Amino acid sequence: MPAHGLTPILLCLLHVSIILSPATSHPHLSECRLIQRTALCNDAKLSYVPSGLPRNIEELQLNYNHIQTLQGDSLFRYPSLTSLSLACNSLEKLESNTFQDLSLLKSLNLANNNLHIGYPETSQALKKLPGLKVLDLSENKLDDEMAATLLQNLTSLEYLNLSGNLLQRLDETSFRDLNKLKDLNLQRNIIFEIDDAFGSNPNLQRLNLAYNDLPCLTDFHMTQLVVLNASHNFIDWFISRQDLNDTFQIETLDLSDNKLLFFPFLPSHSHLRNLYLSHNSLRFYENLADNAKFPNSTTTVEFYNLRRYAGNVTVDLWDDGLHGDVSSLEILDLRGNQVEYFPHGFIQKMPVLSRLRMCDNCLESLNLTSEQFSGSLYELDISNNRLNQVVADEGTLTVLGNLTYFNLSLNDLEWLPSRLFASLTSLRSVDLSYNNIDICLSEEAEISTDPVSDCVDWRNVVSLWQLYLKGCNLKLIPSSAFAGLSLTHLELSDNPGLVLQSIQCLSRTLQHLGLGNTHIQDFDFSHFKHLKFLNISKNSLAHLSHSLLNLDLKVLDLRDNRLSTIPPGLANALAPNLQIVFLTGNPFNCCQTEWFRTFESNTIKMVGLSDIECEDPFEMQKLQHLELSVCFNEGGESIFWYILLFVSICLSFFGISVVALLTFKPKMLKQSIKKRCLKSTSY
Repeated sequence: MPAHGLTPILLCLLHVSIILSPATSHPHLSECRLIQRTALCNDAKLSYVPSGLPRNIEELQLNYNHIQTLQGDSLFRYPSLTSLSLACNSLEKLESNTFQDLSLLKSLNLANNNLHIGYPETSQALKKLPGLKVLDLSENKLDDEMAATLLQNLTSLEYLNLSGNLLQRLDETSFRDLNKLKDLNLQRNIIFEIDDAFGSNPNLQRLNLAYNDLPCLTDFHMTQLVVLNASHNFIDWFISRQDLNDTFQIETLDLSDNKLLFFPFLPSHSHLRNLYLSHNSLRFYENLADNAKFPNSTTTVEFYNLRRYAGNVTVDLWDDGLHGDVSSLEILDLRGNQVEYFPHGFIQKMPVLSRLRMCDNCLESLNLTSEQFSGSLYELDISNNRLNQVVADEGTLTVLGNLTYFNLSLNDLEWLPSRLFASLTSLRSVDLSYNNIDICLSEEAEISTDPVSDCVDWRNVVSLWQLYLKGCNLKLIPSSAFAGLSLTHLELSDNPGLVLQSIQCLSRTLQHLGLGNTHIQDFDFSHFKHLKFLNISKNSLAHLSHSLLNLDLKVLDLRDNRLSTIPPGLANALAPNLQIVFLTGNPFNCCQTEWFRTFESNTIKMVGLSDIECEDPFEMQKLQHLELSVCFNEGGESIFWYILLFVSICLSFFGISVVALLTFKPKMLKQSIKKRCLKSTSY
């Protein structure tokens, strides 16, 4: 989208800082800044258009001011204007002759105003702009009729932004005069029906319908459209015209975050490259065609009222033709659906597929051999499914020579093909987290001839940079486990009781190390000079290793340990380079907080700062609002202990006095007791 398509929300949040320029020759320039032929008068509390600007300015920005009405004579002094921006002004109307002499104006931004109030007169003003190409009317509380009125006769318009209004129903009159329109933004309205609304826009290439209330998109026949974003609606069917022999120009189709139950019925001929279907309820139903397994199931669905069709249409739910032309598809995003399997030959129809995102589905097996993935495959994400097996032969793995990112985390894998990763020569990142896959001992890997294995020999995956093995129930990392590798990221967190024999072979390259919740205590980090991220959270650490002094860490995670303080020397060594630190869940001592002041003075971001607590002798306190009234500033020891010592001495002295009194003068004590406690009676 061009720069002038900046959404009004961004436009109104990003306030421009105005540098006041002295001007002796132009008395009204104190509110504006001039850059060549551009006048920046943003956020200047103006209620009018400045009159003292140079006559030859070509761009005028008046955003974030208080202009309610644009007077008819306010712009006649600037006939060279090609761009005018009045966003965020509470603007109610433009007088009909406002643009009388502005024949060169190409771009007009009226976003985030109140044009619903005076839209009839504003419409008359816009009609006097024969060359207008860019118009932003977003966030103006416009309904269907108001928008149609404002857009009358704007035959030169190429870009139109109507996002954030109150449009509900579009028909053939909505954009009737916009026959040169190329880019239309209708997101964040309440559109629930589109009735042949774009028949008069043969040049429309980009259409944004996101965040509306559309229930379906049927009879899709916009062959010229290149990008269609219909995400975040309530679409349960997408059906394109199957009887058209024309090739659709569509390259990107975004139907994510809808209610799709079926794979969309795509055009029979297209150039579709990017298909986004994440977060629907989509699945495949090919197995329902097996009458032996499902004797009572229906195999067809009938569609009614498809307008352009002569009659009702009955189709086979698993007809391969319904998938349409996916031969150009490069990205297929099916995250967050209910896919249990791929129909036979489905993946094979995508010979140039480079990215397949399948996380958060219901796949139970992955057969790389039978699916015949493209040799162009670059990214494969099958995380968070129900995988219990992966099947692949040597020939298949050779074809997948371009696979770089492979995510199998959060599955039920216990066995893998023995040379699965070693045969993928371009592999850079592997995530096996939360599976029961171990690391092979070197002796086991050398003598094993089994086609499948419950462990992986990582020594042979020489191209690997990033390895994630969180929560794999690992107990031992053999000393030679990563020999010959150049890992930059190694994640071993959530493997409680893990024994790290040695990973010093990674000291030259390792930048990210995760050892959270491994119960690790004494580990020498001094060799890892290039380490930037370190996670040692949830390890019950009472003290930090002095080997951290030698590191130039950017991010350090110390959450949920038993730290009472961070030694001042260590804090001073970490502070110059440290950018982010996680500290919550530690019982810090309120009287040993020099480290906290060191981190504060170095503007280090302490994540969850309001939740970091410390203990003083009386209660838990928020470290952010700590008062050191009970502590000595210098020594860091609590004055409470001195008070306690003084009270103890006093009590001891009193006790000694009582004992001495009882020992040396018992008679005096008896007489005192008699005098005070014994009284005479009447008997």
